[in-house]
Amino acid sequence: MSLKEVKDLEKNVKELTVEIPKEEFDKEVMKVYRKQVSKITVPGFRRGKAPKHIIEKLYGESFFYSDALDALFPEYYEKAVEEAAIDVVSRPEVELDTVDENGVLLKAKVYVKPEVNVKKYKGLSAEKEEVTVTDDEINAEIEDARKKLARVSTLTEGAAEEGDEAVIDFEGFVDGVPFEGGSDKMYPLKLGSGSFIPGFEEQIVGKNAGETFDVNVTFPEDYHAENLKGKAAVFKVTLHEIKRTELPEFDDDFVKDASEFDTVDEYKADIKAKIEEKKQKRADYAYEEALLDDLIANTEVDIPAPMIDAEIDANVNEYDYRLQMQGGNLNMLLQYTGQTVEQLRESFRAQSERQVKIRLALNEVVKAEGITATDEDIEAEYAKIAEGYKTDIEKVKETLSANTLTDDIVLRKAVDFIKDNAESK
Repeated sequence: MSLKEVKDLEKNVKELTVEIPKEEFDKEVMKVYRKQVSKITVPGFRRGKAPKHIIEKLYGESFFYSDALDALFPEYYEKAVEEAAIDVVSRPEVELDTVDENGVLLKAKVYVKPEVNVKKYKGLSAEKEEVTVTDDEINAEIEDARKKLARVSTLTEGAAEEGDEAVIDFEGFVDGVPFEGGSDKMYPLKLGSGSFIPGFEEQIVGKNAGETFDVNVTFPEDYHAENLKGKAAVFKVTLHEIKRTELPEFDDDFVKDASEFDTVDEYKADIKAKIEEKKQKRADYAYEEALLDDLIANTEVDIPAPMIDAEIDANVNEYDYRLQMQGGNLNMLLQYTGQTVEQLRESFRAQSERQVKIRLALNEVVKAEGITATDEDIEAEYAKIAEGYKTDIEKVKETLSANTLTDDIVLRKAVDFIKDNAESK
């Protein structure tokens, strides 16, 4: 027996008294002594030759205790947890209680999995969006495809039109005096983009390449530069080039160039199907999340702080991993935003608490409905992961245990059960 006693300290917190037999402890202390004696200098003895009792007399009887307990505690603690039949959700806070002729007693304070009361999980309700695809959405996709195959030409004659790119030199004056930041050369300006002061771009429309002309504008009252707010200005502009984007005609020839289809009708049908599939996935996800919100509303649980902290850790690590995949990292982000690690962690708190609560509630559904993961389920999951990472299924099996997959599988089955038994609006 490793467990001497279990005490309830407070809600979801227990204290385990873990016992280590004296003979096991003495044996481990001797091991530590033999390992460390060569590093210990004791007056009157050659290095490595000082007896154990002399070292303990010089440095204290407990000199070798710490390393011995570090070696023994994990095994005896795990046995104590098993004997106590508790589900621990935190690392133990350990303190040495006694060391005497009967052995060693240690106190381990732990947080345990809370009691969960799911008042309702059948007949949950959420609004289910009806997915439709409009002609405008189809046409927007077609326009994007046309732009990808567009041809840009530089006009040698003709006037600039809205939508053209005008390559210009410009210099601005207020009261006849040039102002800072008011000039540039060979600047590519998309006419109609609204990137310049109101009225500027409109006065380039209709001008020809090679022309030099004045553009008269008034800076807005809310302009960012104090010295220019509400001021009238004149820009000397030279229009060097007009670049016009010409979109291909949307016909069967375009479809053959842009896709694997031969006709406009086939192409449009494929676009519609893809938009519908994407919107359906979003709608299904929103519906599932709404049902889980309803599940949370019907769940009573007092979540121990360490469970939420562990979930925050996982979310922050996942966030850091995604940043690294994009060429950054968490430290760079914190420097750029001026956030502290504590502030970042706090931003994940609400999400993390929701995730923990959902998982606890779903586990209750799993127990109540006797949901299990079959060998076929596990094999299918291995195959899915292998396909996703384009690797051999046996390599996946070496990396992930069946138990790890089982947890995810049964939780997903619980979600499916909730959806199958829900009342959609």
